[in-house]
Amino acid sequence: MSARVAVIYYSATGNVHALAESVAEGAKSRNAEVRLRRAPELAPDSAIDANPAWRAHVDSTKHSVPEATLEDLEWATAYAFGTPTRFGNVSSQLKQFIDSTGGLWQAGVFHNKPATSFTSSLNRHGGQESTILSLNNVFYHWGCLIVPLGYADPLLFEAGGNPYGTSWASGSGDRPTQAVLDAANYQGRHLADIAGRLEG
Repeated sequence: MSARVAVIYYSATGNVHALAESVAEGAKSRNAEVRLRRAPELAPDSAIDANPAWRAHVDSTKHSVPEATLEDLEWATAYAFGTPTRFGNVSSQLKQFIDSTGGLWQAGVFHNKPATSFTSSLNRHGGQESTILSLNNVFYHWGCLIVPLGYADPLLFEAGGNPYGTSWASGSGDRPTQAVLDAANYQGRHLADIAGRLEG
């Protein structure tokens, strides 16, 4: 039986979306079934319209990437969560979705399932590690098995060497580099491999 990986993310301008796609591709390369899902947008149109990149990303994904549901979490045997940093923490959009999972948590749906996380911030010291650790706090409470990147492959150093999870500093205005996308792809492969081992 192949792993079932839910890649759940929030992205405002597309950087975390790009990472999520690479994580999903990595998991698929290990024959995992993958659902790529975005957290519902909470910001008002006035805020989104004030940033052309935000508006462009919302418009480009609203029909191509389904919104995450609790059923996606029940279906999955492994999780990858991604978020931009918000003052070193999880975005409100992803946090609201997570906060709706109490019933699944009480039912033990998350117990012993592997989980990993990834992020993007404006600059390298903009709270990337603390954001990933904040997501991992959720996984502790859920009873998940946290799957970090570590330093298991040289390509991770080329992507900045973050052992917690893939991260991208978007201050240059560019999209994630190929090295960072390769690290995200590795993260998806690694998660699927661990999920497969756990399923025996």
